[in-house]
Amino acid sequence: MISDTRIKPVHVIGGGLAGSEAAWQLARAGVPVIVHEMRPVRGTEAHLTDGLAELVCSNSFRSDDHEHNAVGLLHEEMRRCASLILTAADAHRVPAGAALAVDRHGFSDAVQKALEAEPLVSIRREEIPGLPDADWDSAIIATGPLTSPGLAEAIRAFTGEESLAFFDAIAPIVHKDSIDFSKAWFQSRYDKGDGADYVNCPLTAEQYDAFIDALLAGDKVDFKDWETDTPYFEGCLPIEVMAERGRRTLAFGPMKPVGLTNPHDPETKPAAVVQLRQDNALGTLYNMVGFQTKLTYGEQKRVFTSIPGLENAEFARLGGLHRNTFINSPKLLHGTLGLKLRPQLRFAGQISGCEGYVESAGMGLLAGQFAAAERLGRTPAPPPPTTALGALLHHITVGADAGTFQPMNVNFGLFPPVDGKDARGRRLKGRDRKKAMTRRALEDLGEWLTVGDAVAD
Repeated sequence: MISDTRIKPVHVIGGGLAGSEAAWQLARAGVPVIVHEMRPVRGTEAHLTDGLAELVCSNSFRSDDHEHNAVGLLHEEMRRCASLILTAADAHRVPAGAALAVDRHGFSDAVQKALEAEPLVSIRREEIPGLPDADWDSAIIATGPLTSPGLAEAIRAFTGEESLAFFDAIAPIVHKDSIDFSKAWFQSRYDKGDGADYVNCPLTAEQYDAFIDALLAGDKVDFKDWETDTPYFEGCLPIEVMAERGRRTLAFGPMKPVGLTNPHDPETKPAAVVQLRQDNALGTLYNMVGFQTKLTYGEQKRVFTSIPGLENAEFARLGGLHRNTFINSPKLLHGTLGLKLRPQLRFAGQISGCEGYVESAGMGLLAGQFAAAERLGRTPAPPPPTTALGALLHHITVGADAGTFQPMNVNFGLFPPVDGKDARGRRLKGRDRKKAMTRRALEDLGEWLTVGDAVAD
């Protein structure tokens, strides 16, 4: 597409997956873009090259099953949006069963060569140590978890947030419909609030002791060398660190049983209670209160499914602990990823509050499209929340609880429930429910893309 030379460029800070995708979408729309990438002028503790879209951890984009898996659906949606990241990933795919894994070097080279060959894209190797200048009236910050200290401090100062870089200890999130309510119940301590704001899972003294033993003995994730100097955030300690301070610490902390009565056994006072709190506006996801952890994923599933009521729990997100840089998006961003305090300054990728390669690239794709629409005098139109792109966007800007917000992978718990029944007239469950959600998503995405094309023409 030929650009009108009178169109001012949009600036993209960061040449990772999100920044590269944002730049590509801008160029496809006919909008000039300048990508500012600080490597190799300033390196990071994790990157090994100065290549754009370098994969610093795994080479896997996870499941490519677009009918039964939310991330696979996101892959397919991005393909239909002409994503550079998915095009490069498909071209450099390596065997990985049902997953989409790539040759990391071939993938990065393909992304960089595509952007270098695009006449509307300029790449500048320089650090942006603070917020963009005022004459950059449209910019996208896509600097990821390794944002340079100067820029991170400028963001923190401008937004008023306490901190942007620390070990974010993340609590697991459970799908509500996988909780056993023959053992669990709804109640707030001392019936405060609405009186039923939490899901409660009771433990006997024996069950509590067994849980503490398993927690202390469980395998933990080791810190990377470049993370070891970042201190814990004291207000969000890992649950096993609290347990190490004394076997009864949790029973007097996040697992205290006071102010609760088990309606399934009102005469017996539990020794401890695990509480889960609603995590999204739809009420489909509940987070385990105070259960931020550095247990390995396998250990989390083993230990946490020993809790009464969670034996068959399905996790939308497991816990984690790592150095990160992200903003409190539900508090700070409007629905097209711009700062409420400065709408033409957008955030994309992991710094915007999503987790994962494809999720980061997906938010880059949307940020690029939104910025392009504004540059061309149109009103940005977010994708429907029934799509993977729309569900993730809605979660990080509107749907998540700003008070407990942590980065999130895409999952079906972020989507509005789907209506429908199977051939026997029963409510859709399992793979049938997921397939109905993905079918609806791709239909709605198609309508959104058609409307967008009509507006562009």
